[in-house]
Amino acid sequence: MPKSENVTTVLRQDILTGRFEPGDRLLEISLSEHYDCGRAAIRSALVELTTEGLVEREANRGATVRRISVAEAIQITEARAALESLIAAQAARHATPDDHAELRQIIADMEDAAAVETQGSDYSALNALLHRRLREVSGHDVAAQLVANLRDRSAHHQYRLALMPGRPLESLEQHRAIVEAVAAGDEATAAAAMNAHLLSVIDVLGRWGDA
Repeated sequence: MPKSENVTTVLRQDILTGRFEPGDRLLEISLSEHYDCGRAAIRSALVELTTEGLVEREANRGATVRRISVAEAIQITEARAALESLIAAQAARHATPDDHAELRQIIADMEDAAAVETQGSDYSALNALLHRRLREVSGHDVAAQLVANLRDRSAHHQYRLALMPGRPLESLEQHRAIVEAVAAGDEATAAAAMNAHLLSVIDVLGRWGDA
């Protein structure tokens, strides 16, 4: 894996999928052995991921996977609500019939995953896929890039949400409303449905913070 950007991509994915948990130390020598690359490539990846907010670097302690507090996760979701409402509206404007069919198929797959409590990780992955496809369909590159970074920073909390009993079914209906509004070309309803979905996420996070 000679290119530093490849190391960054793989390390990012390993953080987002939980191979490295919040608070885990990221030692250059161990990572260079694991990814079969030089320490310079690892150092470059850690700098990039620090910029993205996924890694924290401290003097005399090195790099660790950054912990995101519930309060910060709420702020991230508030920012996402503004941006993803715009994305949903733009997706409703630009989506093609093929896009409609694909989005509805993702919803069908989410329904299957939500019906089985042990498939929380599958539901979480499909959730991420749906939001990514909406970003791509929207054609709004700036908002899409900002949201992708925000989602990455709160990925650990998103995964916990998917594992909550009953939450996938609640989330499923919210996502279905978004997709149906997009398929109908109804920009205002798509934006409102996305905003309502993310407000519900904020509500759950707030209850975690109060616990």
